[in-house]
Amino acid sequence: MWTDVKRYFEGHPERIKVSRALIENGLGVRKGKIYLNEIEIPPVRVARVAGVDRRTVKETLNAIESNRELREIFDGIRSAGHSLKEIAKPLGLGVVEITPVDAKIPGILAYSALILAKNGLSIRQAIVDDPELSPEPKLTLIAEKKIPGELIPELLNVKGVAKVSVY
Repeated sequence: MWTDVKRYFEGHPERIKVSRALIENGLGVRKGKIYLNEIEIPPVRVARVAGVDRRTVKETLNAIESNRELREIFDGIRSAGHSLKEIAKPLGLGVVEITPVDAKIPGILAYSALILAKNGLSIRQAIVDDPELSPEPKLTLIAEKKIPGELIPELLNVKGVAKVSVY
């Protein structure tokens, strides 16, 4: 998806910044307006985040609306919801962050989740960064309780895992 969006805005680096800000924040575009699910977001707010002016945001929205492929992509974008990662500690939840060697290696999520399950840990949330959007994508698993440090070597043995952080 990101490759297609980036290709369309080739030669317009500021529009690439706007489209990236929209995608990274789960903001959709419908009828020339920006939405966080059903909440309309003023273009000036996106302009600040993207580091561009409001007119650039409007030009980007017009370009999205005038291209069927982009319109279909941005019309369907919705926020994935809240992340428990930043509030895990006060909630008594455990967090494991896994950095892959290559995010396209299959099974990293499945085998990591299996290790937690076999050790009696229920996963409350799994967040996977899109390798096309993130320069260093990570898998973040948030469990119902603190993750024991002795699981680190087992997680590091999962094919494709480069680094594991538990907090």
